[in-house]
Amino acid sequence: MQLDKMVAFHKALADPTRIRILFLLKKGPMHGQALAEKLRVSAPTITHHMAKLRHAALVKEARDKNTIYFELDPYFFEQGSRALLEALFDSRPRQEELMDQDERLKQSVLANFFAEDGKLKQIPAQRKRKLIVFEHLLKGLKPGEQYSEKQINEYIQQFHDDYCTIRREFIVNHYMYRENGIYELNPVEMWSDWRSL
Repeated sequence: MQLDKMVAFHKALADPTRIRILFLLKKGPMHGQALAEKLRVSAPTITHHMAKLRHAALVKEARDKNTIYFELDPYFFEQGSRALLEALFDSRPRQEELMDQDERLKQSVLANFFAEDGKLKQIPAQRKRKLIVFEHLLKGLKPGEQYSEKQINEYIQQFHDDYCTIRREFIVNHYMYRENGIYELNPVEMWSDWRSL
């Protein structure tokens, strides 16, 4: 874990109100107004604290119509908690543990960014999460098969309306190559690998 992320993690926990929020979220997802009422603080105060917790990736959010619900993100709690110990005492995780961490991260990102119907809620801002999402989107495309731009657009639109951005990202991150308007998957070895970030 990078130093700035380590600092953000511990700064996010260094506030009594935020600790109380985390204990409330331990019971399950809650929206901002409910948190404000439970803690007897204003809605803007909750907004401020949730921004800090989101920045440290300690909470994730899900929208239900016009209401945003917050919940704990166990993966990033575990990662943040272990990072300082590993950095100070050089207790490097074994290769199997690293692979297990990657799988937990992947599942956490997919659960956070995809709705139950398989639609992509939003394109992640963070590069690592973005690549996890794109890799997942590619699963329905077949190696060796050629696709027209129209076919790629229609395929992407099953998941998200912004097919132009995602189609461009497929090329930029070497998932696919384009020649004369025809798209084809690159070998997996050429893909941008989120595990190396």
